[in-house]
Amino acid sequence: MTSGVERLLGLGGWREQVASHDGANRRNLLLLIQLRWLAAAGQVATILIVHYAMKIPLPLFWLLAAPAALAVLNLVSAPVVARRQGVSDRELMLALVFDVAALTWQLYLTGGPANPFVSLYLLQVVLGAVMLAPAYAWALIAATSLCFAALGLHNQPLALPPTREDALLSLYLQGSLISFVLMAVLLVLFVTRIAANLRERDAAMAAMRQQAIEHDHIVRMGLLASGAAHELGTPLASLSVILSDWKRMPALADDPDLVQDMTVMRAEVERCKAIVTGILMSAGEARGQAPERTTVRAFLAGVVEGWNGGEVRAEVRDGLAFDPVIIADPALRQVLGVLFDNAAEAGARHVVISTRMVDEVLRIDVRDDGPGFHPDVLARLGQPYTSTKPRPGAGLGLFLLVNVIRSLGGSVEAGNPPAGGGEVRLSLPLASLTPNEETDDGR
Repeated sequence: MTSGVERLLGLGGWREQVASHDGANRRNLLLLIQLRWLAAAGQVATILIVHYAMKIPLPLFWLLAAPAALAVLNLVSAPVVARRQGVSDRELMLALVFDVAALTWQLYLTGGPANPFVSLYLLQVVLGAVMLAPAYAWALIAATSLCFAALGLHNQPLALPPTREDALLSLYLQGSLISFVLMAVLLVLFVTRIAANLRERDAAMAAMRQQAIEHDHIVRMGLLASGAAHELGTPLASLSVILSDWKRMPALADDPDLVQDMTVMRAEVERCKAIVTGILMSAGEARGQAPERTTVRAFLAGVVEGWNGGEVRAEVRDGLAFDPVIIADPALRQVLGVLFDNAAEAGARHVVISTRMVDEVLRIDVRDDGPGFHPDVLARLGQPYTSTKPRPGAGLGLFLLVNVIRSLGGSVEAGNPPAGGGEVRLSLPLASLTPNEETDDGR
């Protein structure tokens, strides 16, 4: 009920995050709708006070038509704007022109330029200068100037009561003071909010540019990795063949120590070949070139089983009500392994992977009992080479993790729980992992 009233009145939407220029315009238009409500209420109060309290006769019906029109416009436009993602400069310009027209109509009926509230034109100009692109802002200045000039030629003077000249001057000064205070308060209230909208828009655009730079960095790293993987494939295959030949040679096969060493060497070569194969698979799309149909539980179990953590114990705590079918992502498998390696290198001895489903979003929480994250790492989460480790190239693990999860439409958060250790929270839309019907049918 409350949200419906807020949507009808244009309240609350300006608090939403700004992600584009049209998004900032949408929030500014919602602020303008709130300004109209205040303006309409103030106009009604002023008209009634002047007519009944100050005994200055006014054309009530025609004057009250302006705030009534503003109220109708708000009731119609607020729900429409609340449902949209953005508003163009032209639409915002038209909204301000409507406000200028309503003010002009009221000034025409109440003395034109002699009315002290004529300075409210400046409020419209300032709002346009802050909210609109330069071309539209100049057009609004031209429109207000024409309206002001037209009021000098055509207006209906007020039927002021007979009084002394100094009393009329005092009345004009009182009106000017009220107009000044009203305009100053509205400017402080709304221009500061509009400026905040524009700052958030600029920050969002800067974040998008940073993401583009990071994505370009990932692409270049992927090209280097895939090139290195192709070059390493041949020597690794040669080493595997040579070790197989050595194992069959009688002079070497009779020495138990050499046989054991060759077995270890062959296992390490096979591990290197598996890593190279994984790199080549991940060089394509996020799904990989050889997708594997599995389930969330089987996927995580395979990641934990394939991870060699030494003395570190990994545990999966299943909080899923059902086991969704997914397409296993080799890139996701690799970055999860890197995340486990980081925990082990930090000194953790126990890693817990918790899973749960929240509104069709798969949540994977990886928590360890290590020393936790350094504040600098948390402040720059997802940026390359952010690490407290002294070795070259350190800090790429979390960077790759954030970008892989982001490519799947998810998000990554990290923190240090009060109980100790470090925690990384992954959120993945289930739709980005589940197979579609065309894949199932083989089309």
